[in-house]
Amino acid sequence: MKTIRIGCGQGFWGDWPEAPRRLVEDGPLDYLVMDYLAEITMSILQKQKARDPKLGYAKDFVVVAEQILRTCIEKGIRIIANAGGVNPRACAEAVRAVAEKMALGPQTRIGIVSGDDIVPRLEEFLGRGIELPNMETRESMRSIRSRVQSANVYFGAWPIVEALRQGANIIITGRCTDTGLSLAPMIHEFGWHEEDWNLLAAGTIAGHTVECGAQCTGGNSLSQWERVPNLAEVGYPIIEAGEDGSFVITKHKGSGGRVDVPTVKEQLVYEMGDPREYITPDVVADFTTIYLEQEGRDRVRFSGIQGRPATAFYKVSVSYTAGWKAVGTLVYAWPQAFEKARAADRILRTRLKNLGLNFEEALTEFLGVDACHGPLSGTPDPQIPEVQWRFGVRSQIRDDVERFSRELVPLVLNGPPTVTGFAGGRPKVEEVIAYWPALIPKSEVQPVVELL
Repeated sequence: MKTIRIGCGQGFWGDWPEAPRRLVEDGPLDYLVMDYLAEITMSILQKQKARDPKLGYAKDFVVVAEQILRTCIEKGIRIIANAGGVNPRACAEAVRAVAEKMALGPQTRIGIVSGDDIVPRLEEFLGRGIELPNMETRESMRSIRSRVQSANVYFGAWPIVEALRQGANIIITGRCTDTGLSLAPMIHEFGWHEEDWNLLAAGTIAGHTVECGAQCTGGNSLSQWERVPNLAEVGYPIIEAGEDGSFVITKHKGSGGRVDVPTVKEQLVYEMGDPREYITPDVVADFTTIYLEQEGRDRVRFSGIQGRPATAFYKVSVSYTAGWKAVGTLVYAWPQAFEKARAADRILRTRLKNLGLNFEEALTEFLGVDACHGPLSGTPDPQIPEVQWRFGVRSQIRDDVERFSRELVPLVLNGPPTVTGFAGGRPKVEEVIAYWPALIPKSEVQPVVELL
């Protein structure tokens, strides 16, 4: 049975820079996929592009490309990344410049998948009665239209498959599903069809298992983090995929971390709603049909996976401005650290009330006491050596948030004693970015696939 090896070298924008290089250099690989995008990332990239039309993509990918491009071309490893953000063409141009600098231009065929950015079409959609209602509240997008910063459709695997068919050995996409990055090579290599629901579900679950990088190879493992070996050199995950839909999750021999049923299960429940209906543009996967088996050291086999027909909709990820916020912290030391932090909180709240400031929310947390697990069920240890007091506010009125920012730091000298942790100065006032999930009929948008 034909098999291919797909490694995932990035689980988010900011993941370990060494991982892609180690994956392509330390063992056999056919494809390297890298996932850079999250919902908040799109709004950040949109802001960058607004300031400079040449930006709007994950620049880290260009640095990675310079490190791995020669090895990938020599070994025939194809690269797939959603690093294009809101400007896939600019990202592709930057990678092409790297290839030409390395005298690899003729051997580098860059595919671009775009068409996911629908901000320019929002007025058209609303005018035709496509309201893009919020999936949770059912409210029409008209209520936030003037504040929208980004709106991107989640394409699936098939546009990437088309780029592979056109001969691309590097594919850069805008917004697409995390799972589609890994599913696409399987469709391309094995000749799966659009109605092979069980096979597509298996490839989707394989992509979901590796999409967070080393989280399935022992990183971030709640059940056994103390026993996971050599996390300093953790191995990133590899899918050994078979054309019958079965696959193994593993990692390169000699790398750190661990691949076993518990580490894999912890990743499987990540971002999980109804396990019977994991909905993607390509298929609806049923996670309750997964059968897991420890096949050997650092090898977990998946089988038995079933799927159902895809829906007629794409998901749309929208970000919009929702006011202003600022968060500041001070650290109080022993003795009576917690009492001092609570006193500082009372003083600040009294001063803000006296100023007549309006906040939608004013949140207090005492790190080291109640920040992670909620309100105390009893009396804290009076000998707590230090407590970090964190205070944040949110408002539609920027001036009120600015005024809060000026009120916290004075407590260094006119509040409780033994305070530290104020070297950063006043809390920074930042725009609040909110998330608006919506659906759009697939017939309304079309991916654009091209070779650079």
